[in-house]
Amino acid sequence: MAEYKGIHGTKIQNYTSDPANPLQGEVWYNSTSNSLKYFYINPGSWATGGALNTARYNLAGAGTQTAALAFGGYLGPPGSTAITESYNGTSWTEVNDLNQARYGIAGCGTNTAALGFGGYVGAPTYYTGKTETWNGTNWTEVNDLNVGIVSSGGVGTNTAALAFGGSSPQSPPTEDKTELWNGTNWTEVNDLNRANEGPGGAGISTSALAFGGAGIPTATINNTELWNGTNWTNVNNLGTGRIQVRGAGATNTAAIAIGGFLSPGPSAATGVTESWNGTNWTEVNDLQTARRNIGAAGTQTSALAFGGATPPTSPIASALTEEWNVGPVTATIGDS
Repeated sequence: MAEYKGIHGTKIQNYTSDPANPLQGEVWYNSTSNSLKYFYINPGSWATGGALNTARYNLAGAGTQTAALAFGGYLGPPGSTAITESYNGTSWTEVNDLNQARYGIAGCGTNTAALGFGGYVGAPTYYTGKTETWNGTNWTEVNDLNVGIVSSGGVGTNTAALAFGGSSPQSPPTEDKTELWNGTNWTEVNDLNRANEGPGGAGISTSALAFGGAGIPTATINNTELWNGTNWTNVNNLGTGRIQVRGAGATNTAAIAIGGFLSPGPSAATGVTESWNGTNWTEVNDLQTARRNIGAAGTQTSALAFGGATPPTSPIASALTEEWNVGPVTATIGDS
């Protein structure tokens, strides 16, 4: 709730409409709406959005805060799902399903041109490299990843993407592999410096960021690596190491790391959110509800977090959606 005491004794300007370029902390009276208003820069906060129609976790996301896609995931018993939903900034609508139900799937792109790859499909395949493209109406199966993978990171578009880390049936199971998608085929390129299951990611196929996850031995890591189109380089670490963290960000110099959980296996979820400026991570406001294995979409300043699980012991699938915003706000004094 805004307080009046901060403006006591201050002369308030009277306007018939809100000023076009108010200053940080400026207060004014709008005589047309008969309201006292103020302006500030929101450093970043989460607010509740429209709930998914189907609660699930370990799902993938693509798109922006106002035009997102959620696909695949785990329902709890009876298992994985192929359900796809589209978000318009207010509510989710169920659209055509993936061809292959799975969880631990990675995704990238937009809500009209997305890519979904990898995941866990159960016996007899278990770890899949299956890749599907979304054209705004339907999913189409295309060429598989070279290695079947679960819980990898993924960034880019449906014609130029990067898949990194994850878990595979190989030994050891935690992967350092990176694969590059050119719109037709996946090609193995230079590995991560550290094997990593369940990392978050941001950026594009030629300029990406990988962070968090679980390494070998199975312990959460706060490792952060920067991809320049050829190689990965270690950079400054996350403040809080966690597995199944998710990322949002259009570049590798401006991203946020969202949620996750603090150790492999059944464990307390976290709502910790950190912002990356190209050099360092800074902790910002937490998710309203701590969750892990969420889906995410958007950018560092305008993101979406949806679904996920709320442990500690028996994960409960969530339909929650939260919206992250940073930027200018004009508010009415007296509004909460």
